[in-house]
Amino acid sequence: MKASKNIMRSPTSSGARPRTNAKTRPGKRSVQLERVTTETQIRVRLTLDGKGRYNVRTGIRFFDHMLELFSQHGGFDLEVRATGDLDVDQHHTVEDVGIVLGDAFRQALGDKRGINRAGYFIMPLDETLAVAAVDLSGRPYLVCDARFQQPTVGDLQTELVEDFFYGFATHAGANVHVKLLYGRSTHHAVEALFKTFARAMKMAVSRDARMKREMPSTKGLL
Repeated sequence: MKASKNIMRSPTSSGARPRTNAKTRPGKRSVQLERVTTETQIRVRLTLDGKGRYNVRTGIRFFDHMLELFSQHGGFDLEVRATGDLDVDQHHTVEDVGIVLGDAFRQALGDKRGINRAGYFIMPLDETLAVAAVDLSGRPYLVCDARFQQPTVGDLQTELVEDFFYGFATHAGANVHVKLLYGRSTHHAVEALFKTFARAMKMAVSRDARMKREMPSTKGLL
């Protein structure tokens, strides 16, 4: 597969207009979301200041594994239940999980006061090296630069990795750059991207005690 670079596409809706329900916990950076369309039914429960505990079922086992890694390496408590039209294709399920997870981060962060806002990480995995940089700026943008040796890894179509990050970036209001620098194994390549993204997000959402009452922007708004 050729290197993939996505310079922000316009958001598109999946199926009918989605129905979304949200619950937040006062005083805690935690949220529960449910999004229902004619193609997918997705429920996400997210706690930013967690212990990396997870319970994930999407119907795509390798994708489950990547979300579990994201939870563990980010220190986020994450529950995902997704039912999609996998008899048609994996695309709707993977992208819509990215959409709901992005929405969950945006809502759990609240007004973003006191957070680092930006984060980055370089992740080695044996022969593979990947890098991620994130800015929770409120301006969604994705650059995904990854070349995979195989069209599938486990039961996941590798071209959908970019679609997951796209859904996340647009709905989190995040500027996301992920890049696979090199690597032989497709398994390692996808895994390294999710791990480095998790650790970049962990840095970005973390609070800076010195700036706890401050908005991390000269505009005064994110």
